[in-house]
Amino acid sequence: MARKELLKRITSDPAILRGKPIIRNMRISVELVLDLLSQGTTQDEIFKDYPSLEADDILACLAYAKSVLADEEIEDLNIEKRA
Repeated sequence: MARKELLKRITSDPAILRGKPIIRNMRISVELVLDLLSQGTTQDEIFKDYPSLEADDILACLAYAKSVLADEEIEDLNIEKRA
């Protein structure tokens, strides 16, 4: 999947986790996935604990982190605004 398509999986909603970047509007943050990976948790272990996640979701988290660190514009972050 192309990087641009992966980034479409990352969303933000002020009503979910105070607007932190999340995966596909679920209550699973990019930060959580990156933290798990940094601790050496395998993808299979992550999928066991979070069965709604897909392999492309993990790739999307990595693509998002790369974009943030490279100070790239992230155009496809879907930010939902709720009153």
